[in-house]
Amino acid sequence: MKFATIHHEDGPRTVLERAGNLVDLAALAHRLDPAFPEVAFPVGRDLVEAWEWENPLVRDVADRAWTLPVEDLPLVDPGAARFLPVVPDARQVLAVGLNYLDHCREQNRPPPETPMLFAKLRSCLIGHREPIVHWPITRELDYEGELAVVIGRGGRGIPEAEAIVHCFGFTILNDVTARDLQRQDRQWGRSKGLDTFGPVGPVVVTRDEVPDVQDLRIRTWVNGAQVQDGTTADMRFSVARLVAFASEAITLRPGDLLTTGTPAGVGVFASPPHFLRPGDEVRIAIDRIGELVNPVVSPRTDRTSESPR
Repeated sequence: MKFATIHHEDGPRTVLERAGNLVDLAALAHRLDPAFPEVAFPVGRDLVEAWEWENPLVRDVADRAWTLPVEDLPLVDPGAARFLPVVPDARQVLAVGLNYLDHCREQNRPPPETPMLFAKLRSCLIGHREPIVHWPITRELDYEGELAVVIGRGGRGIPEAEAIVHCFGFTILNDVTARDLQRQDRQWGRSKGLDTFGPVGPVVVTRDEVPDVQDLRIRTWVNGAQVQDGTTADMRFSVARLVAFASEAITLRPGDLLTTGTPAGVGVFASPPHFLRPGDEVRIAIDRIGELVNPVVSPRTDRTSESPR
């Protein structure tokens, strides 16, 4: 199944994506049982945990949303919905550098011997269609289309053979990067952690919908021109290996995000290099998940800086 989180006047809402329709699961739960308050339906980390432990209410409402006639469901207009990050209250965002062989080749660097794990600030997360701000402290704003994991049951010391079972599902993340800050700092915290530098979504697809996570095509377009075209088969370290490796050092919890690296084609290594500018649009597509689209804006038009998410 595909879940998303959207803005609602009562707070974040979980919706289920079904053939282009968005089903309001809180409203459906209340319709099925009027004694159940809409605000009680789980969102974000609570949804992940409820799903992983097979909460009967959550499972039943999702099943009804998938099987009932569409005309009988409480729907949200996809065009008008304001998407939030798929897990708006994610506890942490872990990331991996240099994990695609073609991305290593494009910068003439040998593949790493072990995964290059780093942290991305959760405060940078934004949703589908929300603007990426071109802050004035950078002149080299770059995109990185990536497959991201939403951790399910979590744990520490997870065996690689069991790692996929610990994944709730998969989503898309744009690891937006200020390349000039990356060079200046010699580390990646600031350059990848600025506000709005973590678009993620629009949906998380549960793991049962992805038969082979190492066989997914990932593509990125800027203003309609394709700039990345890779496959998760090109990863230096598989998703299972990354989950296991991360859990050797860090206890993973439901709703944590782990983004898994980008294929070749980023702007900094193009010839000549090309960087994002206000007015651009970045679109990332991954098989079986969907498309994440975000405009690039100058700070004066940044909606996310004008109102809290």
